[in-house]
Amino acid sequence: MKKQPRLSSLIDKAVFDYHLIEKGDRILIGASGGKDSTALIKYFSDRARRPDCAFEYKALFIKSDFAPDFPEGIADLFGQWGVPFEQLNVNVLERVKPGQKMSCWWCSTQRRTELLNYAISNGYNKIALGHHMDDILETLIMNMLNKGELASMPPRLKYDNFPVTVIRPLCYVSVERLIAEAEQGGYAGYTCTCDYQDNSGRKGARAKLEALTDGDQAKKERLFASMRNIQPLYLP
Repeated sequence: MKKQPRLSSLIDKAVFDYHLIEKGDRILIGASGGKDSTALIKYFSDRARRPDCAFEYKALFIKSDFAPDFPEGIADLFGQWGVPFEQLNVNVLERVKPGQKMSCWWCSTQRRTELLNYAISNGYNKIALGHHMDDILETLIMNMLNKGELASMPPRLKYDNFPVTVIRPLCYVSVERLIAEAEQGGYAGYTCTCDYQDNSGRKGARAKLEALTDGDQAKKERLFASMRNIQPLYLP
């Protein structure tokens, strides 16, 4: 069986390929308490101890008015890892306009806005999010089938109107690897349990991705690579 690279090595490669962490960066990490963001924050805490560390970081949890509290066990781990951590309480429900349905998408949009506002107000030039390879491929499929466009979530995205860049250092990491890492690290099991969940679109895209790739990680990696290997001559 082929030996799998360490999780940190996969993230290091993404950081190198896309220039995600650079000298002088101040990086704000979106913390949810889930396996993805926790693995990402662990990586940052480890990298910050390297001799060549030349960046600052902080983890921020956006607490909506109806979501569960941040898991105490994860907060304890942050303390053990020396992670700078803060919670920001936000009332999302009061922002829902008359006739508008509360949804995961709306909540996520509001929390992302708060991350952006906090980053700008506190001098952070980058926001790190815990989207992994499967998330990116599922978004690709959703956009192709629902919007008719070839688009996804890039590993590095510079906002046009704000002095902030969004980075996704887990872009080379599979969800299976993150699940295994969470189980080994003792932080598996936390998911959002609010009453407004409606992830049917993403669940459908996830099923389509598994069917398209037969659940084969190598095929997922080639599908991901295809987004950087565009052949315009052979497209409409």
